[in-house]
Amino acid sequence: MHHINVPPSQRPLGIAVLEQAAQSEWSGIRVEWVPSIDSTNTELMRRASQGDMQACVLMAQEQTAGRGRMGKPWHMHAEQALALSIGVPLNPRDWSGLSLVVGLAVVSALTQWARQTGAAAPSPAERLGLKWPNDVWLMAPDGQGRKMAGILIETAGRTLPAASTGAGSFSSAATSSSRYAVIGMGVNLRPQALEGTSVPPANVQEWAGAPVEEQTLLALLVPSVLSAVRQFEHEGFAAYQQAFAAWDLLAGRPVALSDGRVGDGLGVDVQGELLVAIDGQVVSVTSGEVSVRPAVGGYRGV
Repeated sequence: MHHINVPPSQRPLGIAVLEQAAQSEWSGIRVEWVPSIDSTNTELMRRASQGDMQACVLMAQEQTAGRGRMGKPWHMHAEQALALSIGVPLNPRDWSGLSLVVGLAVVSALTQWARQTGAAAPSPAERLGLKWPNDVWLMAPDGQGRKMAGILIETAGRTLPAASTGAGSFSSAATSSSRYAVIGMGVNLRPQALEGTSVPPANVQEWAGAPVEEQTLLALLVPSVLSAVRQFEHEGFAAYQQAFAAWDLLAGRPVALSDGRVGDGLGVDVQGELLVAIDGQVVSVTSGEVSVRPAVGGYRGV
């Protein structure tokens, strides 16, 4: 199988330490780093299509064709953001809610990093949390949010049932087929100006009020995600529903769906589907149907 080989002398310091931390959660997983690539997700999916489904963490200093949900491009400036993908074989009974679980692992790692590094207390003006189904945001009280990190999950392997429902665009039907899950993550570390955006994206340095050292954050982020994914495989999203509620930025807020409907966020159900009150009825929204954004307005309570 084709792997990208970078001489050890050209790899960032700390890769061996990161691999050891990753292997404490997932035996045999390897860690690879490249200076530039089209997309870490695309590369792991390419390998999977050729039969290489070994557990792997693939990181890149630069992505030239990064992708987000629904095929949207994800732009990053070298050294201003983390770009990585984790590929692991998984066999959960139900795939629904996986992207929400990964999001929880990301915010857990961020808050743990902030505590361990003695970062200044984040500004109360913006709340760190999760915007269903796959983003980490900083949100102001009026509902204006800025993206700090995004998650893209793709799978390769045996064919899943045709229906695609549930948060994370996975089938909610039970399946015994093991598949290769590629979990892509992009995390804005430092301020960066992106073309076509009127408001700069949020970043870890701004949120924490402290400089960011990539290897320290990665040593928490990668094991956190691997541990959460392993638990998800055995217990599903139900084990995380209550934890997600504590970070849910849409619950109790007016939300606007991309199909034109507007309602109030009511949290998520046991499968990770978004619950929205629309015209007196509670509607379940799956990530494969529409995209969701907070409507401008204050917190309404749940």
